[in-house]
Amino acid sequence: MASHVGIWVDHRQAVIVFASANKVTTRTLQSEVGSHPHFAGSQVGGGEKKYEERFRHDLDRFYDDILTAVHQAEEVLIIGPGEAKRELRERLGRLSAMAKAVVTVEPADSMTEPQIVARVKEHYGFKR
Repeated sequence: MASHVGIWVDHRQAVIVFASANKVTTRTLQSEVGSHPHFAGSQVGGGEKKYEERFRHDLDRFYDDILTAVHQAEEVLIIGPGEAKRELRERLGRLSAMAKAVVTVEPADSMTEPQIVARVKEHYGFKR
């Protein structure tokens, strides 16, 4: 397992890049988080509250899957749009197994897999 990892993440998917000077591998994880419906009128039956609980549960499971994949990393670069990168960073910080990992969080727009790989390699100083 590579000790240098890059993760592009949003609430729908994560592209994980395991990088070393000689080898780069990627893995894509899809979340089960659904789109946010708009609730109008009565909230009888839970409505938005039930959605939020399910959303949080699905997101927690998604982040757990990501962290399981990178649990041996010594350095982690987390990039992506929106709040997912900060949420993942916060969750990673609570893992004792990752306590010594160097974690960097940076904003990034939507990217293709080759763009993500290039950004990760550049961050760690590996040649393109």
